[in-house]
Amino acid sequence: MKDLDFLNKLKEERKLELIDPTEPMSESYEKKSRDCLLGAKLLFKGNLFENAIGEAYYSMYNIIQSLFLKCGIKCENHSAAAILLKRLFQLNEVYTTFSKAKDERIDKQYYVITMQIKPVTKESAQTLINIAEKFILDIKYYKENLKLIEINNIRKKFEE
Repeated sequence: MKDLDFLNKLKEERKLELIDPTEPMSESYEKKSRDCLLGAKLLFKGNLFENAIGEAYYSMYNIIQSLFLKCGIKCENHSAAAILLKRLFQLNEVYTTFSKAKDERIDKQYYVITMQIKPVTKESAQTLINIAEKFILDIKYYKENLKLIEINNIRKKFEE
């Protein structure tokens, strides 16, 4: 119920709404996802592990945006994106992976190392980059295999 109230509030604010499905925008966000992943790897090589974690997360967020836009869903909220993965798409494992990455990104982006829940390490940054790579492939595969009837069902669920 709490999730539904939150989503409805975002709908009222027009931060979450149905739009026409758009393949060009979907492809643009897919490219943005690849660019963020590349950025994460470059930051990692430069020993900027906190920043690498942030970019790895954004590579995941952008591939989700790509999926949503293919279905004609505009979503301008990270928490809502996670909820939609679970509620509309029934991608529970993807939801869990994304939610953990979001928490990791928040911890590293907003807190200095002495205040982080789990201080950043080279290994934690590499782990999230690896997770992001697999995540992107999984979402791309899912997106490419979506049938029009499935997209229409997702859109109907969104309206309910």
